[in-house]
Amino acid sequence: MDSLAPRQVLDWDLASTNLHRLSKRKYEVAVLPTGSTEPHNLHLPEGQDSLHTTEVARRSVSLAWKESESILLLPALPYGVDCNLLSFPLAIHVSQAALDAVIRDILGSLVHHGIQKVVVLNGHGGNDFVPLIRQVQCDLDVHVFLCNWWLVGADKYAEIFEKPDDHAGELETSVALALFPQLVEPGVARDGQARAYRFEALEKGWVRTSRNFASLNDHCATGDPSLASAEKGQKYLALVCERIAKFLVEVADSPLDETFPHVSESYYQSLPHPP
Repeated sequence: MDSLAPRQVLDWDLASTNLHRLSKRKYEVAVLPTGSTEPHNLHLPEGQDSLHTTEVARRSVSLAWKESESILLLPALPYGVDCNLLSFPLAIHVSQAALDAVIRDILGSLVHHGIQKVVVLNGHGGNDFVPLIRQVQCDLDVHVFLCNWWLVGADKYAEIFEKPDDHAGELETSVALALFPQLVEPGVARDGQARAYRFEALEKGWVRTSRNFASLNDHCATGDPSLASAEKGQKYLALVCERIAKFLVEVADSPLDETFPHVSESYYQSLPHPP
């Protein structure tokens, strides 16, 4: 799967299209990629989250466009919540409140232009948009869907990868090798071994806290990249992008009625009823 050629005028890409083309179209769905700028072990680029999320969004929208020419890709937001990584050089932190404020303004603009279905395609685990989405759907005439793209193929993960990946491990490195191998320096990667919690409740997961990545290890990783490959990355990307594209088409084609995004009353009436 080759990267899409840059500097093309694409009707589905807001950054490359123009007023002449926009004025002739009616868009149903807008896709907003969100990422971060932070370290990923020693071998991956600081822009990893934004780079791969932007490409996943481009491929997914491009695939969806073949079935529904009403989906618009917005420029990505390249910064995220990274206060717990600031011990590492040049991690850039933007508060959740600041991100929420920017996204709220973007949503307001989209609603003004008649787009009431928005998919936030998130590529950074530190970003938490759930409270914003809950509130904004009460405040604006908009339906917002959150997709953490790296989880889209979680049910097939073990069929492609051999080791779990939480940050900068086999999955992320494989995706980077598939998308931008020239930015990967595998020779300097470390093993991603991280200190365990001292409390069983945190290890079991029924108590949660925020991790200070500097207390985990000295290379800002919680995953082993040693078994990564471009082939694995391409397999996962193909699976993820196909699924996201299908969802985008379904959302675009679904009418904005009183029960959206739930099934309609006529659906229940069509079900067989017991005598």
